[in-house]
Amino acid sequence: MLITVTVMLGLIMAIIDSTIVNVALDTIAGNLGATIDEVSWIATGYILANVVVMPLNGWLTAFFGRKAFYATSLAVFTVASFLCGTAHSIDQLIFYRVIQGLGGGALQPTAQAILFESYPPSKRSQAMAIFGLGAMVGPAIGPTLGGWIVDNASWPLIFFINLPIGAVAFLMTLAFIPDPHYIETPKSGVDWAGLGLLSAGLASLQYVLERGEHDSWFASHTIVVLTIVAAVCLPIFVMKALRDRHPLVNLRVFRLRGYAVGNLLGFISGFGLFGVTLVLPLFFQTMLGFTAFDTGLALMPGALATAASMMVLGRIGNRVDPRILVAVGFACFGISTWLLGDLNTIAGYWDVFWPRIWQGFALGMLFVPLSTTTLGSVPLAEMAGASGVYTLLRQLGGSVGIAVLTTFLTHESAVAWNVLASGVTQSHGLPRTYLTALVAQQSTMIAYDALFRLVAIIFFVSAPLVLLMEPPRGGLPQSVAAAAD
Repeated sequence: MLITVTVMLGLIMAIIDSTIVNVALDTIAGNLGATIDEVSWIATGYILANVVVMPLNGWLTAFFGRKAFYATSLAVFTVASFLCGTAHSIDQLIFYRVIQGLGGGALQPTAQAILFESYPPSKRSQAMAIFGLGAMVGPAIGPTLGGWIVDNASWPLIFFINLPIGAVAFLMTLAFIPDPHYIETPKSGVDWAGLGLLSAGLASLQYVLERGEHDSWFASHTIVVLTIVAAVCLPIFVMKALRDRHPLVNLRVFRLRGYAVGNLLGFISGFGLFGVTLVLPLFFQTMLGFTAFDTGLALMPGALATAASMMVLGRIGNRVDPRILVAVGFACFGISTWLLGDLNTIAGYWDVFWPRIWQGFALGMLFVPLSTTTLGSVPLAEMAGASGVYTLLRQLGGSVGIAVLTTFLTHESAVAWNVLASGVTQSHGLPRTYLTALVAQQSTMIAYDALFRLVAIIFFVSAPLVLLMEPPRGGLPQSVAAAAD
């Protein structure tokens, strides 16, 4: 219980921080005299640092030791939070956010690995349910908490609230997190070439996904150059990691079919979940006319359904074939987005209520059994690295989803506009501005409906991939059992 509380403090702190900042960007821009484009780097810099650290989780855990690495990550995150709150310029704040991202990038995969290792196989579904609930708390309360702080206090408080939580988590880590004997210290020094290739490749890829739509994709020289950097560095790093005897990131774990297929499904689920999560608030407010408060109410049923499904799955997960649960999760998410694709501009709260229930239920079905099955066949000695790569691929899936879906939305809106505008004739004395606004509204609605249907089709088509997964066998693998003994 003490280990669970310790890692959940760090996890919730990191996830809340990744969402709480977004609602304060306009205020920060005004206070620091920055443009919206400049202030967006507060979020982008944090994510870039995150994705570089995630795959290094296994190597860093082995190099420093589990306790020292997790405690250091908490300390870096907490100290950087203090520095962010004291920043007096946008450049300072971005720099401190990058440092904070280096600390925060390790907290989620390390927490997942610690929980998975600490619970016996019969209770790992329960462990992943606890982890999943923690992962949902941040997105659920982060924006609301951030909005309240910005309205009633000052923006530095969104960083200072991390200080007591981080301090408690740091002390509890020193007291309760063990150093497993089966994690061996790396037999070689730092692979600087591999580190350079990985950092350059992942940072470039994430930048392209984050800024591509904003910079008109390949019309931007920067996007072209960084795409080439990612396309060159990442394949070379993968070949190097598979060839090296002691690689920086252990990619040989993909030899396990369940892990390989689980990562593919995790990438696809991240594509839909992150993409739709970004799109829905915009859809509710721009198309349906919801206020910010109404939007929160519309999103709430999904969060409650997720919590309920995770609690149920934590109890029954070991008695039902997880492949069935994952397939049902994909199908439910597909149903939810298909229903959203039926909406029009006069839809109200109860029209989105049931799609959100289906969506929230699907999220719990996807998160718990998919994580349990993907990591279930991984030997404990490889768990830290495997968890880091799994988290990274889900994050990259989300970044790809956001990039693809926002680009798709822009394109489909333009296509629908051209079709509708060509058939409009001025009649009955209606003002031209009214007709233009009406065509714009309807073309955007058509684009949103097409987007939701696209996501639904992707999830329906992906569901049969669960047949490629291997269900977890009873007990521990022999190598794990030997290590545990």
